[in-house]
Amino acid sequence: MKLNERSVAHYALSDSPADHTGFLRTWGGPGTPSTPSGTGRRCWFVLKGNLLFSFESREGRAPLSLVVLEGCTVELAEAPVPEEFAFAICFDAPGVRPHLLAAEGPAAQEAWVKALSRASFGYMRLVVRELESQLQDARQSLALQRRSSWKSVASCCKPQAPNHRSAGLENGHSLSKDSSPVGLVDVAGIRSSGQGLAEWELQGPASLLGRGQSPVSPETSCFSTLHDWYGQEIVELRQCWQQRAKRSQPKCEEQDKP
Repeated sequence: MKLNERSVAHYALSDSPADHTGFLRTWGGPGTPSTPSGTGRRCWFVLKGNLLFSFESREGRAPLSLVVLEGCTVELAEAPVPEEFAFAICFDAPGVRPHLLAAEGPAAQEAWVKALSRASFGYMRLVVRELESQLQDARQSLALQRRSSWKSVASCCKPQAPNHRSAGLENGHSLSKDSSPVGLVDVAGIRSSGQGLAEWELQGPASLLGRGQSPVSPETSCFSTLHDWYGQEIVELRQCWQQRAKRSQPKCEEQDKP
């Protein structure tokens, strides 16, 4: 991998926020100056994205080393010096030795291992896939909830069928000669008394007004009432058409005569 040293140094010293920082002891690794095997070297490390920089001190202006955290794993390891909380960055490439580091305490060691394990592009890709899967599941669950809510609303708004189990019941209300539900028209009573359906339809709003209903629209408690009400216009149009047909018939007969 070829990197531009100026661009890398500028990015290391830029004001972009770092993912993790702290002092670590190092015993050498890829691109790290050699140190005595026993003592190690204490440096200031800065993690930005998948790039791990090391500096001579916190105020250092030039990075000592750079580790690209791709194709590697972070594992706990044993430090050459006792009482050191060490871990190693191991690469899959053959011939590349691990990068051995040690933190100053168990909390710092755990924090560094977590930060370095999550820094690679491969880990970010797995996180994005998992989030996309969760988003898809959430959208499907929301769609199912909307469908169930629409079905419940439709079932609540659907008119109930009249109950025919009892002769004295219609639409769940008890009917008698003295008292009946307001706005309910007994169409069967009209037909049985000898009054034809066409005659009752032609009466229109007057008949409904006489029974306590609005001339604009009838009560919606009985389907037969709604059917007869909206059928009035059809009956009137049919009668007009029949009258026009009768008027035009004599003219056609006169034209046919020699």
